[in-house]
Amino acid sequence: MNQTAEKNIYEEGQVVLINKPLKWTSFDVVRKIRNTTKAKTGHAGTLDPLATGLLICCTGKMTKKINEYQAKEKEYTGTFTLGSVTPTYDLESEPTDFKSLDGIDEQAIHAATKQFLGAQQQLPPIHSAIKQNGKPIYELARKGVEVKVEPRSIFINEFEITSIALPVVHFRVVCSTGTYIRSLANDFGAALGVGGYMSSLCRTRIGEFRLEDAKDIQVFIDELKDQKG
Repeated sequence: MNQTAEKNIYEEGQVVLINKPLKWTSFDVVRKIRNTTKAKTGHAGTLDPLATGLLICCTGKMTKKINEYQAKEKEYTGTFTLGSVTPTYDLESEPTDFKSLDGIDEQAIHAATKQFLGAQQQLPPIHSAIKQNGKPIYELARKGVEVKVEPRSIFINEFEITSIALPVVHFRVVCSTGTYIRSLANDFGAALGVGGYMSSLCRTRIGEFRLEDAKDIQVFIDELKDQKG
């Protein structure tokens, strides 16, 4: 395939499924695809830098589908660490307020998931990309500016504890768009009375799109180079 033909395909519109690498921002992936294909590119749902997994990227005319894809149900797997909290609800900040896990057993952990199922109001983290006065609130929070976040309506279809090796708890969650798994980690730890934060996260599905069908970003770039010959 010559360069002109390849360029036209991406300008016409493609859906590219990428397994986002750890420590990359979602925009890092978008920028890499855009710079390589020379086509307009966007993504359908941010993943935090410390999360990995499925990122739907749309090029050219398929960017019109971004809102539709973004609204689809999500599935995540990962780990919560119990017995302490962090300001960001993940490992972007240092754990504090350590508590003993002596009174916490597997039965209590499994039972605590039930209160998070179904429709509910969830408070997003103040360290998030939600905008206040035109600026992401994480920028304001880092500067010590007071940030006010409003609860959001979310829906959690499934919340499963897949294994336990305290202080680490492995989970799987199926939820609506707009759900913050970091907030779920913080709220779950609070429900158990010991605190908790998200220590790893992988998005495994968005609607009918699955992680196993995604490519590593470098594989995608190398395949494009091969096509250009």
